[in-house]
Amino acid sequence: MRAFVRNRFAPLVLVVAVLAALYGLALATRPTPPPPPSQAARKVAVESVTAVCPGARGQRVNVYLPGTVNTEALEDDEPYVTKGPGGLEAGYVIRAAEGRSRGLAGVRCTEPGAATWLVGPGPANAEVRLHLVNADKAPALVDVHVYAAEGEVSGDKGVGLDIAPGRHREIDLRTLAPAADIMAVSVTTVYGRVAVAARTTMETGGVDWLPASAPPATRVVVPGIPGGGGQRRLLVAAPGETDALVQVKAVSKDAEYAMRGRETLDVPAGSVVAVDVTTGLGGSPAALVLTSPTPIVAGVVITSTGQSGDVAFTAGTPSLELGSSVAGNGAGSRLVLTALGRPGRVRVQVVPVDGEPEQPFDVDIAPGRTRDVRLRAQGQFAVAVTPVKGEVYGARVMEQRTRESVLQTVQPLSPARAWTMLPPLFDTPAVVTP
Repeated sequence: MRAFVRNRFAPLVLVVAVLAALYGLALATRPTPPPPPSQAARKVAVESVTAVCPGARGQRVNVYLPGTVNTEALEDDEPYVTKGPGGLEAGYVIRAAEGRSRGLAGVRCTEPGAATWLVGPGPANAEVRLHLVNADKAPALVDVHVYAAEGEVSGDKGVGLDIAPGRHREIDLRTLAPAADIMAVSVTTVYGRVAVAARTTMETGGVDWLPASAPPATRVVVPGIPGGGGQRRLLVAAPGETDALVQVKAVSKDAEYAMRGRETLDVPAGSVVAVDVTTGLGGSPAALVLTSPTPIVAGVVITSTGQSGDVAFTAGTPSLELGSSVAGNGAGSRLVLTALGRPGRVRVQVVPVDGEPEQPFDVDIAPGRTRDVRLRAQGQFAVAVTPVKGEVYGARVMEQRTRESVLQTVQPLSPARAWTMLPPLFDTPAVVTP
């Protein structure tokens, strides 16, 4: 009987042994699994750029490519469109010494996109003309929403604007929100892309173009607030459906601090709030750091001193991680740079319209401090800023003094168009399963 049982289970034992051997062989010879996909975005080169500026008959536009800058004359008031390889920048500055439009008005030629935010004075205090340009070969359908202190005020009047390929529209924002003292403007496309710019002429005098603001985020840095006299007014919008409790910190040349009486700011959902930060900044060049559990957009209105003061604007801006360049600069130009968290360093190169590029130089910024760097180039020039280390933010400030006032314009150092960040990609069955 025992022999029968042993003979009965012997084949089973043999099969188990063979399977175990095969499993061991497979385990030993299996290929090394691929590394997990990177969780970080990838930095890739931009191959081509389209930049669009509002037309200004007789004005000369500076067009910058790394190492060179040229000027082109605008023959009419039609939008100016330029195309080129990665790194292309273009822009111009107009100077008027008298009249309601007196001041320095600088504009960066913008790239067509699907969403743009602007923050600044409203049509009750200024003439604000919104320029929308479709530089593509496909049509665009655009929605414009205006937020004010009392909430969204434009209704459906700015919704569903058709812009044909190669065409543009100019909108006086008084037709959408005539009573708004302060505003945040959202320009989005249902399909297609548009380049956006807004020229603001104050009722009391002074003119400039509103820079594009960083999209709504829970942390916003507003750089490039120049030192000196005049008023500094912070505007914060909470465009979502939740109220925002905003923490505000100033970063000046001497300290990083919460301004007394301005430590927090309550912004009702869908509205814009203004607060005077002139005293809190104390005449120092500075940046403002805003944090909120609710996404916000922000900007600062800068008014110069004198009987005929000028106006300038800065807005929430990304760091200089991808570098930046400003094509249109002239006399009285300087950089206002802020480092957050740890010491920062950037490399600055001035490229004159006439002549060879100047030797680059490094600028160190202490952590939690703002530094003012004067650019001593002659004539018209471009300036390129390359990150070396640290988290640095900045703007180009241009000021020119007259007998009556200080003319000024500010251009935040937006990311250069030489590089872009691509989000990580993952294999997932979700793209092929219902």
